[in-house]
Amino acid sequence: MQRALIVSLLVGAVGGVIGVYVVLRKRAFFADTLTHTVFPGVAIAFVAGGSLWLGALLAGIGSAVLFTLSTTNRRVDDDAAMAILLTTFFAIGVMIVSRITTYTNDLVVLLFGRVLTVDRGEIITAAVLGGAALLIVALLHKELVFQAFDPEGLRAAGYPPVLLDLAANVAVTLVVVAAIQAVGTVLVIALLVTPAAVARLLTRSVGPMIAVGAAVGVACGYLGLVVSYSASIDHDLRLATGATIVVLLTVVFVAVSAASAGARRLRAT
Repeated sequence: MQRALIVSLLVGAVGGVIGVYVVLRKRAFFADTLTHTVFPGVAIAFVAGGSLWLGALLAGIGSAVLFTLSTTNRRVDDDAAMAILLTTFFAIGVMIVSRITTYTNDLVVLLFGRVLTVDRGEIITAAVLGGAALLIVALLHKELVFQAFDPEGLRAAGYPPVLLDLAANVAVTLVVVAAIQAVGTVLVIALLVTPAAVARLLTRSVGPMIAVGAAVGVACGYLGLVVSYSASIDHDLRLATGATIVVLLTVVFVAVSAASAGARRLRAT
């Protein structure tokens, strides 16, 4: 439980921060694409008995590079490129996993995670990957915000948009890989989008948005672990920790969204 708590807090905080840049640039679908494109790397590593982290990292960075390069061609629509990458990479992963006898159980673990099985080495790996993602956005914060609000102005100012896209995509990939053991390759999209979406409803500038996003990610990571543990131990109701965290994030978003809409109506009257 201690190791699970550390990982939950870690991925919640890092996901909340990196997700701000995803939401500001309206790249939620791309983040979702990356969560699927790491799957074949995870599957290959799983079948070969290698490192899931390394397999996911290589597949994720490869797909990030392919997507970034494909978008340099103005005749290729971003959504089309993402859809092609998502379906192709994910299908390859399913083909690989389906060749082993414990196909169903192993697929569930890879897709939805199992945070209670993390060990000390995996915590260190997640911390390194998360730290690298934070370092990337810290070094490029000004440029990434500039690109989010005024991409044409960024290009006119002489900044390389392709390199900035690649750096941001790699940062998202690192978060996806770091969160695999906690919530799997499917549910990690919630850690990248929902805390930042909540923060945007509550704040009006980027700095506070980053702080609130991280706080929401940490709070829901902690509460999700506590709720799943309490339900399993005290009430004999088994709840997957990763899924519980995601549901809590959604509940928070819905509550904040409703409160925000109510506040706007009150101000209008």
